[in-house]
Amino acid sequence: MNALAQRAQRAAAVAAQHADVVDREGRFPAEAVAALKAERLLGLQIPSQFEGEGAGLRQVAVVCSTLGQACSNAAMVFAMHHIKVASLVAHGLDSAWHCQLMERIAREQLLVASSTTEAGIGGDLRTSFCAVEAEDGVFSLGKDASVISYGRQADLILATARRHPDAAGSDQVLVALLADQIFLERTSVWDTLGMRGTCSDGFRLEARGLPVAQILPKPFAEIAAQSMLAASHLLWSSVWFGIANAAVDRARAFVQGEARRQPGQVPPTALRLAEVSNTLQALRSAIVAALVRYEDVQGDADAIGSIGFAVMLNNLKTTASEMAVDIVQRALAIVGLAGYKNSTPFSLGRPLRDVLSAPLMIGNDRILANTAKLLLVQKGGGQLMSA
Repeated sequence: MNALAQRAQRAAAVAAQHADVVDREGRFPAEAVAALKAERLLGLQIPSQFEGEGAGLRQVAVVCSTLGQACSNAAMVFAMHHIKVASLVAHGLDSAWHCQLMERIAREQLLVASSTTEAGIGGDLRTSFCAVEAEDGVFSLGKDASVISYGRQADLILATARRHPDAAGSDQVLVALLADQIFLERTSVWDTLGMRGTCSDGFRLEARGLPVAQILPKPFAEIAAQSMLAASHLLWSSVWFGIANAAVDRARAFVQGEARRQPGQVPPTALRLAEVSNTLQALRSAIVAALVRYEDVQGDADAIGSIGFAVMLNNLKTTASEMAVDIVQRALAIVGLAGYKNSTPFSLGRPLRDVLSAPLMIGNDRILANTAKLLLVQKGGGQLMSA
């Protein structure tokens, strides 16, 4: 096991100890995040010149999967943090202020959150009502954010807004806001079926008199297309794989126990275990293939911005989210009542409730509708692989 995997396993062990109480109380996975900071995992993607490790999304995805097997909430917080860090790394290198910020993230292990949703718009991150109001080198911003995951616990929030009050809703920028620079008033409470520990409350966000240097120089449309979309779908899918993998592990342990109790006989659930293991392998293959393809085109703006690449990412999200739910449900069917009960070694209630969020995080219907529009103008679907 390499050093990164060992660090991830140590953090995951802490996360697993507190996963049930985090879910039961709907509280932030503070112990898990403290362990991630202690293992220096929040600065993985930050370039080495800024005291980070310069890791790629593949390495981050491995940690997401490892955490997903231990605590869905800790894994999702980690994934959402690195989705925003990916945008900083890809689009902040031309800004001295954001380079200094990246150095702080790595050195101080700052936790980064996101504010892209807005009341009245919902999950359409490519539209904003709120706008940056800049004058004499400083700006102010007020936003009714329908969701800011772990907003109270974050050290830094990256928020979207229109470029100026007269800009179109889609003419957006991304603004870095440090926790001590903003005021947050909670407007809604995150009381949900699963993923309760992400603490995705709604807030009124206010920032006043901040330097315009904190606004990322690249348009948000470019940031979303070239880094955020890929990071979101790849890292979310890795979390869901981790949840599904843990569920299959519990089903396997259950079937093996049945086999030990009846030597010489194959339990009837063994066939179902073989089927769900096959589906899990297909999910793993889809995610790995997408990660490899992303690495192949990283830095190529034309390739990343192509219709084919966007379709591939959309398909990964919808496929992975549906497969993960199916896998956990099938694992529950194998384990039966022992999985339905809480507080047994085979309990699957919490993983099932958490993974049910997967098709809803940017609803699959919304993504499929976008894919349908892209397919109307796509030319060909590509080959199996390069010769």
